[in-house]
Amino acid sequence: MHGFKLFDRFKSTQVHALSPQDNNSGSRGKLSKSKFTNSGSGAQALLPHGLPTTELLEPPIDSYLKPIDYVESLAEIHRRLNTCSQTDKSLLCIEQYSILRGLGDPKLLRRCLCAARQYAIDVHSKAVLSAWLRFERREDEFIGVSSKDCSGYILECPMAALVSGYDLNSIYDRCQCGQDGLEAFSNQILVGNESLSLEGGGDVSFCIGDESVHCVRFKIASLSGPFKAMLYGSFLESRRDKIDLSKTGISVEGMRAVEVYSRTTRVDLFCPSIVLELLSFANRFCCDELKCVCDSHLASLVCGIEDALILINHALEERANLLVASCLQVFLRELPNSLYNHKVRRVFCIPEARERLSMLGHASFILYYFLSQVAMEEKMDLSTTVMLLEGLEEFATEKWQKAFALHQLGCVMLERKEYKGAQFYFEAAVDAGHVYSLAGVARTKYKQGQQYSAFRLMNSLIFEYKPVGWMYQERSLYGVGREKIMDLNTATELDPTLSFPYKFRAVMKVEEKHIREAIHEIDKIIGFKLSPDCLELRACFFIALEDYESALRDIRALLTLKPKYMMFHGKVNGDHLVELLSHRVQQWSLADCWMQLYERWSCVDDIGSLAVIHQMLVNDPANSLLWFRQSLLLLRLNCQKAAMRCLRLARNHSSSVHERLVYEGWLLYDSGHREEALSRAEKSISIQRSFEAFFLKAYTLADTNLDPESSSTVVQLLEEALRCPSDGLRKGQVSNDYTSMFLICPHLCSMYLFDMSVGNLQALNNLGSIYVDCGKLDQAADCYMNALNIKHTRAHQGLARVYHIKNQRKAAFDEMTKLIEKAHCSASAYEKRSEYCDREKAKDDLNMATLLDPLRTYPYRYRAAVLMDDQKEAEALEELTKAIAFKPELQMLHLRAAFHESMGDKTSALLDCEAALCLDPNHSDTLDLYTRTQDQATRSI
Repeated sequence: MHGFKLFDRFKSTQVHALSPQDNNSGSRGKLSKSKFTNSGSGAQALLPHGLPTTELLEPPIDSYLKPIDYVESLAEIHRRLNTCSQTDKSLLCIEQYSILRGLGDPKLLRRCLCAARQYAIDVHSKAVLSAWLRFERREDEFIGVSSKDCSGYILECPMAALVSGYDLNSIYDRCQCGQDGLEAFSNQILVGNESLSLEGGGDVSFCIGDESVHCVRFKIASLSGPFKAMLYGSFLESRRDKIDLSKTGISVEGMRAVEVYSRTTRVDLFCPSIVLELLSFANRFCCDELKCVCDSHLASLVCGIEDALILINHALEERANLLVASCLQVFLRELPNSLYNHKVRRVFCIPEARERLSMLGHASFILYYFLSQVAMEEKMDLSTTVMLLEGLEEFATEKWQKAFALHQLGCVMLERKEYKGAQFYFEAAVDAGHVYSLAGVARTKYKQGQQYSAFRLMNSLIFEYKPVGWMYQERSLYGVGREKIMDLNTATELDPTLSFPYKFRAVMKVEEKHIREAIHEIDKIIGFKLSPDCLELRACFFIALEDYESALRDIRALLTLKPKYMMFHGKVNGDHLVELLSHRVQQWSLADCWMQLYERWSCVDDIGSLAVIHQMLVNDPANSLLWFRQSLLLLRLNCQKAAMRCLRLARNHSSSVHERLVYEGWLLYDSGHREEALSRAEKSISIQRSFEAFFLKAYTLADTNLDPESSSTVVQLLEEALRCPSDGLRKGQVSNDYTSMFLICPHLCSMYLFDMSVGNLQALNNLGSIYVDCGKLDQAADCYMNALNIKHTRAHQGLARVYHIKNQRKAAFDEMTKLIEKAHCSASAYEKRSEYCDREKAKDDLNMATLLDPLRTYPYRYRAAVLMDDQKEAEALEELTKAIAFKPELQMLHLRAAFHESMGDKTSALLDCEAALCLDPNHSDTLDLYTRTQDQATRSI
């Protein structure tokens, strides 16, 4: 009811107190001079725009589809996927992709795109989706790989995309591009010899100017119906030996090519200009087979943007479907760079060009979806982005597509500060059924000085629907005083993953001159959700405190996530700020860096480790080992895209073939191609036995349900890995007395310690885990103790597991306590320790784990299970429901479905099962529960 108090306040003279004018409320994200004045001159020089203020802070309007109830939306998608025709599945998978974008899971999104490509039938859709998949993988970052090169799999193969139809069973198979190319080359030679041997001996001549081309009459007649009628029908030409074709536009060389084709049915002996003539000739005389051959051959010749720009106009004019698709595919596979070519932009953006594409079926919703998404990621407010989104709206056929296109147009117009236009598009999106667009309507009203109207709109939304976090977050912008803070706190309670409330509260504390409290506030979200904007904000706070070392750490970590990041909302290059800060901190030598990295890795300070590696890579950008270590850290921090980028750079900078094979193996493993990853590892071992190759092979084999024999193989591989050099250093090459060695050679010692911690330690940890699975607890304990001897803190967790299996719960609890005391990030440690203590203490540990990282799902499931055991069914459901509201995760949905089934609520159980199966259609436990619940529901009717 506190919202109603605000109505009276809005009616007072303070209606426009926050930001009534466009130049104030429209300056979202800018940094003004701070009210904080105690910073030294050094801090002021590094913060020329001052610290951010609460008046200028705003959360972005998310540009993707955002359903009010994710569970209902996911369940509906699953039902439709199971009942729709095969031809409709591809586009339905794109709708699924659009809804799942809000969950931020790249693996889920890639699975949707893969499924869309799998069910795509027409060449156009295949070309777009294969390019989209390639864009998500960014294979162009490989050195020496062009946009038309094949990744080796049909799913992304540019040539396979130009074949109509689909085969569900072979879509994930390797393609045969190399073999096909060799076969085509051999056939080309044979065709050339055959054509030479058959030259001459024709019974009809076609005259072009003063020259004649001798042809075989029945061969030419077989090219098309018109030729058959001309040469064997009632026309005069049927009785002539010479026929004049001077006025048809074909050249002598072109006609000779027609003659060769009539006997060989091949065009690959001719230069592209002659094949283009043949294509035009085929259209003029309705030679369908000749047209198809020319179309296919020309499509295979398109290798780069220049080729595509030359050929696409011919393709559109001659209605050559494959050639158009091949040209478009090159443009798409060169994204985002191709969007900076004005000729390419004209192909997609000019209405007349879109119309020409549309006439051939090459202008579609998915095409403009892909293009506009890339454009928005590059720069949201460009006119190119607007034109592409207009194309997206033009080709939207379904209601959700219209809503999506209109909402994105609203977001772009809002970014461009065209508030009336933005309001128009947001309102149209609401009319099309996208409720979240009301937040956009409210924001545009606010920007136009209608703060009361914006508040009233969000207030009515909260009362009309079951409220979620973003509703309160949005309403907080239009409230004042205590009510604003209450809305922000409610937003955090409903959805702790929203970063804006933490940022606002932190900046508010800065304005109150409590900077350390502000850092503590922003630390809360950085602890479980690493994002550049929060790191940037914390760096500003550290600069204000003149803690330049901590500020430099955060900016280096930020640049690891986004290497080209511009600080202070586009005003200062991040690398430049690093340079300025570097002059204010103690400089580290290479040996210092290795030691610092070892220390941070040992105490599980992942952000600090990222920063150290970033500094080392600035001085040694071709060090593949460091890129690989960085990728491991980023994976641990759930920054998958940045991790894959680093892994590719490790591959690109490999100094040897066997090393490159290992990194390619990891790339394939992370992409789900485990067999190929295993092949890379084995090939690397055949070239040179190395720790990295054996470890990759062992890790890949271990990522399955191992039988005793397979477990034994993994153990042997890990033991082999430990016998090999790790990153160029053998354990036997240096003294075990680290202190003495450091005095002799600090750089070698530091590097050795880090290599042992990261390289061999991974093998020790995995070996320990396998030993535990095999019941060899003493050997496992030895592995973990050896890891702890080289200060690998995470080994406490493995050792605790061994103690627990030995029924030594107190020792297990103590081991996890040591990990909690040493590690910077301890949410997982609290969660794990809860398994080794009594019920009440377990609840305390799990509550702490949730406080530190609300994205961890095990604590919610545990608490819900305990409540169900205590017959507190409503509370158990509520425990899961509050987490599902901001993270609809598979295991929580499955558990809630099981609770609903046990309570006799079959409808809710089916709904949760369907939502879970939308996330993973092959989850066996949910499939069993779904089938059982359906049978029960059927019997009860």
